[in-house]
Amino acid sequence: MFAAAFGVGAVLRIVAMLGYGPAMWFNDSYEYVSVALHPRPHPIRPDGYSFWLMLLKPFHSFTLVVLTQHLMGLAAAALIYALLRAKFGLPKWGATLAAAPVLFDAYQIQLEQMVMSDTLFTLLVVAVVTLVLWKRRLTWRAGVVVGLLLALTWLTRSIGLPILALVVVYLLVKRTGWKPITAVVTACAVPVMAYMGWFATAYGKFAMTNSDGLILYMRTAIFADCSKMHIDKYKEVQLLLLCINDPVDQRKDYAQWYLWGQGNGDGQGTGEVLHRWGINKKFSEITNEAASAFAIRAITSQPGDYLKVVARDFLRSFHWSRPRFPDEQTYLMYQFKPYYDLDENGQPKRLPKWSSYQGGRTDTDAFSYEQGPPETRIVQPWADVMAGYQKVFYLRGILLGGILLIGLYGVAVRWRTFGGPVALPWLGSVGLLLAPAATAEFDYRYVLPAVPLACLAAAITLRHGVRIAVRRSSRNASASEPTTVPA
Repeated sequence: MFAAAFGVGAVLRIVAMLGYGPAMWFNDSYEYVSVALHPRPHPIRPDGYSFWLMLLKPFHSFTLVVLTQHLMGLAAAALIYALLRAKFGLPKWGATLAAAPVLFDAYQIQLEQMVMSDTLFTLLVVAVVTLVLWKRRLTWRAGVVVGLLLALTWLTRSIGLPILALVVVYLLVKRTGWKPITAVVTACAVPVMAYMGWFATAYGKFAMTNSDGLILYMRTAIFADCSKMHIDKYKEVQLLLLCINDPVDQRKDYAQWYLWGQGNGDGQGTGEVLHRWGINKKFSEITNEAASAFAIRAITSQPGDYLKVVARDFLRSFHWSRPRFPDEQTYLMYQFKPYYDLDENGQPKRLPKWSSYQGGRTDTDAFSYEQGPPETRIVQPWADVMAGYQKVFYLRGILLGGILLIGLYGVAVRWRTFGGPVALPWLGSVGLLLAPAATAEFDYRYVLPAVPLACLAAAITLRHGVRIAVRRSSRNASASEPTTVPA
């Protein structure tokens, strides 16, 4: 049964590659490619995914890049199935159903077709949870593997740090022992510290990025009211520079504008305030630290407003239809479109000619990596097939909410053991949904990595009910058989 589902999922991915080759692009894609061509620590995001692109660079093929990502998606589904069958005894149909969203969700397949880090991140998270749950007693050798996977997760996306904390807490509650926990932490720390040391050589700061404070500032900019923050105008000039003059009720309703918007250059609330620091110093250490201090002051001064925007963005994950947020342009980037980026002559549009951070240009970097035209080429009828498929086959947000409620029940009934094996995937799933809402903003691609963990938690919760049903049906079948009385 799983082999058949796996085969259909593979066919869908082949159709996507035929219709939208060599790859689809997002705004962040170009910087990943730039770092792969010109290795350096990036000030905005960790370089883990760029290292993967660097490994594949000798082949000069974005087709190969997205092929590996489609294989990652299939591998994540296979890990879910194997874990549920081998360790939790689910029937074949139950384990296959839990893996179905990864196999068949059109937005999952579309994300795999993009030059983006999310598919690699999802596989790493699923692999970590699978390995931790697979081992009844984690050995120090297995702990080293888990630690290295967590390091890769953290280097791929910054949200990997809370995943590390969650795994360590789970192992502590499970009383795994000090040796495997030490192995996990040490194996994770060594690569991460090495990366932070490399970052320090470029920016003079032992850190992963120079953007965490700015992104949190972006989160608070839509509600921060400097009149409520008690800023000392003589001692805290840096915070005053980050104040937005527009009244709160007249501000943009999406936070990303306050970090990425270009503004109108007037230095007022109607434009981007960060250019007051100098456009080339936006992601510097001093700007990042000032933005972090401003954001923390806004949160502590207006906790109700902060919780309101966090709750609003968290609940966007559970809409029936996919929200058109933060704007229409971003929404369309996650769509299979048979007219994807075509010019007036029906030909693929050239990639944007943006300057890459610290040199290079987006279109020429992509051409250099591909050694040929990197633009997305639409090929019919495959493009139409995937565009039509995406209108129907994806996991509705309200269904994800139901899956999480099943997992929550599984945690609640195991309260004596702190949720048992359900707690790790369930908390991981909720954390992956909550963290962007709390520190950045809702974006649909942040929802997809949470789905496999939510399905794992729900499936583990239901396994006893499935087993009971199987036993009862077996007993009923035995009772209906004729009894043979020996002569």
